[in-house]
Amino acid sequence: MKVITTIAELRAALKAERLKGKSIGLVPTMGYLHIGHMELVRRSKSVSAITVVSIFVNPTQFGPNEDLSTYPRDMEGDLAKLKAEGVDYVFTPEVAEIYRPGANTIVDNPVLSRVLIGKIRPGHFRGVTTVVTKLFNIVQPDHAFFGEKDYQQLTIIRRMVADLDMPIEITGVATVREPDGVACSSRNAMLTPADRKAAVVLAKSLAQAERMVAKGQRSVSAIRHAVRAVLETEKRGEIESVDIRDAQTLDPVSGKFKQPVVILLTVRFGKVRLIDQRVVG
Repeated sequence: MKVITTIAELRAALKAERLKGKSIGLVPTMGYLHIGHMELVRRSKSVSAITVVSIFVNPTQFGPNEDLSTYPRDMEGDLAKLKAEGVDYVFTPEVAEIYRPGANTIVDNPVLSRVLIGKIRPGHFRGVTTVVTKLFNIVQPDHAFFGEKDYQQLTIIRRMVADLDMPIEITGVATVREPDGVACSSRNAMLTPADRKAAVVLAKSLAQAERMVAKGQRSVSAIRHAVRAVLETEKRGEIESVDIRDAQTLDPVSGKFKQPVVILLTVRFGKVRLIDQRVVG
């Protein structure tokens, strides 16, 4: 495994791999890796001759009062995990390497980035799409892998790749969960013990929705009400949003749905915002 910090060195290394006819998979991360990230790596290795993992805590997707300074970091531990998984290259650039002085070009989806999490965190997805575009341009992967837990992010990236004719296959990987059902997230480490215990309520509320749909319930309002009712049993959680959207387009749905929908949750525990999702129907 080779750790690379500059764009020029990574491009040179990957050019040599391409000349050998090798396909390249990219797993973009912000580090503090967990078993969910390792599943992304394994999926990449299953279809790509070369796997590149980027570790970059992207400042442009954090708002002024968000957790950039406290976002968990463990480069030594991350590199050990990636080496054990047989990753070929790890790209660990400094901020100045990605955002050169005077850079002011952005990539934005003015529709999908303004709703749901984008409404709660203005500018967040603009930062995501800009840095992912830069990583795609640097690595030029054949495949890129993202977790379905960040469902809106995955949808936006798929739309971006289609709209900008990027020759990259985007693969969404199912959410990996802890034994109690809590979705794996780097932010889980920032929870207090009491809040970590309470966070299981997100998975419980989604399980309730699944049971209702399995029994034939298709009413958006009934499912939303039931999900909120479960979430409200946990007083440590502050519900920021419970949304039910078209699973393909993220368009709003109402009445009784006939096509698959995605239930998107945003709940804050203290200063830590957790998200989770489930596609039903």
